[in-house]
Amino acid sequence: MTDTRAYHHGDLPRALLAAAVTAIGESGPAALSLRDLARRAGVSHAAPTHHFGDKAGLLTALAVEGFDLLAAALTAAGDDLLDVGVAYVDFAVRHRAHFEVMFRPDLYRADAPEVRAARERAGAALHLGVAALPVDRAAPAGEARTDALAAWSIVHGFATLWLSGALPPDVEADPRAAARTVIRRLFTPPPPRPTPP
Repeated sequence: MTDTRAYHHGDLPRALLAAAVTAIGESGPAALSLRDLARRAGVSHAAPTHHFGDKAGLLTALAVEGFDLLAAALTAAGDDLLDVGVAYVDFAVRHRAHFEVMFRPDLYRADAPEVRAARERAGAALHLGVAALPVDRAAPAGEARTDALAAWSIVHGFATLWLSGALPPDVEADPRAAARTVIRRLFTPPPPRPTPP
């Protein structure tokens, strides 16, 4: 018999999001179906609609959860941009289903206030790492946003290449170690040039 206790304990939204993470991990976000999630959670096929309205509603909740998890991971990494970058790649690898949804705004309600707020929290955590760059690498006024965009592009690009299996075969097998090597090369300030005599 299917266990429906999650529904009776008020944990059905959480159970459905967990089922969505599993389903996306198996088939990707495009193949997700509310009927399949209901079956996985052991509830009626109408239950997901009751809580999330439709597939876009469920994916909106998953995107919010993902951005909040990302913000927590980046914040826990501290203010060293290298560590923040590695934490970003680690998040993408550990939370692949969330990552695949978060950056596909065509799948969910990207303009929902809760999405914007969660996305801003994650962005703020990344900006803290950029703001901690050494003075000789710190951006002049008005360029901090460009530096944050550059940092995000580097780590997001690496994470995407890793997840798609597109990196060369000689790259280290551990995504965190491989990311650290690549990111260090771009984020670590060069040694100071010797001053001429």
